[in-house]
Amino acid sequence: MKIFNTLSRRKEEFIPLEPGKVRMYVCGPTVYNLIHIGNARPMIVFDTVRRYMEHKGYEVNYVSNFTDVDDKIIKQAIAEGVDSTVISERYIAECKKDMEALNVKPATTHPLATQEICGMLDMIGTLIEKEHAYVAADGTVYYRTRSFKEYGKLSHKNIDDLRGGNRALLVSGEDQKEDPLDFVLWKPKKEGEPYWDSDYCKGRPGWHIECSVMSKKYLGDEIDIHAGGEDLIFPHHENEIAQSEAANGREFAKYWMHNAFLNIDNRKMSKSLGNFFTVRDISEKYDLQVLRFFMLSAHYRSPLNFSADLMESAKNGLDRIITAAENLKFLLQTAQGEELAADEAKLFEEAQMYVTQFDAAMDDDFNTADAIAAIFDLVKWSNTNVNAESSKALTEAVFAEMKELADICGLIIDKQAEMLDADIEKLIADRQQARKDKNFARADEIRDELLNKGIVLEDTREGVKWKRA
Repeated sequence: MKIFNTLSRRKEEFIPLEPGKVRMYVCGPTVYNLIHIGNARPMIVFDTVRRYMEHKGYEVNYVSNFTDVDDKIIKQAIAEGVDSTVISERYIAECKKDMEALNVKPATTHPLATQEICGMLDMIGTLIEKEHAYVAADGTVYYRTRSFKEYGKLSHKNIDDLRGGNRALLVSGEDQKEDPLDFVLWKPKKEGEPYWDSDYCKGRPGWHIECSVMSKKYLGDEIDIHAGGEDLIFPHHENEIAQSEAANGREFAKYWMHNAFLNIDNRKMSKSLGNFFTVRDISEKYDLQVLRFFMLSAHYRSPLNFSADLMESAKNGLDRIITAAENLKFLLQTAQGEELAADEAKLFEEAQMYVTQFDAAMDDDFNTADAIAAIFDLVKWSNTNVNAESSKALTEAVFAEMKELADICGLIIDKQAEMLDADIEKLIADRQQARKDKNFARADEIRDELLNKGIVLEDTREGVKWKRA
């Protein structure tokens, strides 16, 4: 398996830090509004990477955060006259709804920035002790950028050419900086803003520190893959590397993956241009499986243009796959023969060639465009070679192959399939364990997941009972 590593600017063989396991961190959204389709691209892309890793037998610890304290959240809270937690909690819930509709699997952990403040202050303290950070007169803590000799290695820029970047958190008193390149780790509170006590001042963290801390807590000092949109390369991911490697004294991430931008009708998405779409907007016109299919129709490192015509093309393409799967299910109603006929064994070998083709595409830096082409080839082959005369064994085997490849892409082609009782019991057991661990957020996620699939849970004295709605 080869991954294009932004750090080295070349494809590298994937070798995990620990055999059979993958530690993966993906930067999540800032929750101040409904997510837009630009947010959806990395969610879909890296969910598919995770699914393929799991298909290959890896145990994936997948962490994706929610930034729930930020200038935009505070601005929205002030506009509505509510506490900032009302805004963040509302849009975390809405984001999870959209993720489920996109068939994006919940992360192993979805940490919140506001719940990791102690860890952030600990790392800031370590950076100050190691002289990688300093405290200004007003209590602002800055990272001493030039103290990290490899700064710029991810963005491949010379440090003297770098500036703060569009999302660097600037504060009043910039003249307090030792160097214009220094960035904020902790900032003093302003009137009406949420804040936390610290040894430096009452304030809140800078944006960059949260991911360094959450990655360390849930995945360890060094991880396999760090991912996100290419807009995060600088300054966010560059600053994460500086913080993490200076604090921990070791390489932060082995592989850095970044998806390219999404444009609308060949222009950058912008509210002012009237071409800004949320995922919820698209759901009013299309099943969000179509959006997912569209996002995977191009390689993740290629810019992707969104348009009505391309969405219609994606809808037609997905319909072709679903129709082929439904035809196989229809044939299974009357098919006979539990074993492959003599001539069918060789025929099925042909079908398996498309699985090999799919795997080769995904092994080559997760080329979902070519992987989907392999699914289409399997669909065409199925439509030609599986018919009413085919054995049940062949029909089932081809359907299973088609469904497995679609599942890896997060595409649901067996819409009428019900959850098996064993799957339900497994999720209930996971929920019980989450409650014992006081991970109530995960317990609620499982209840909601089952409810959306038509399974109602009842907590009784005798234990948890379930029924189909």
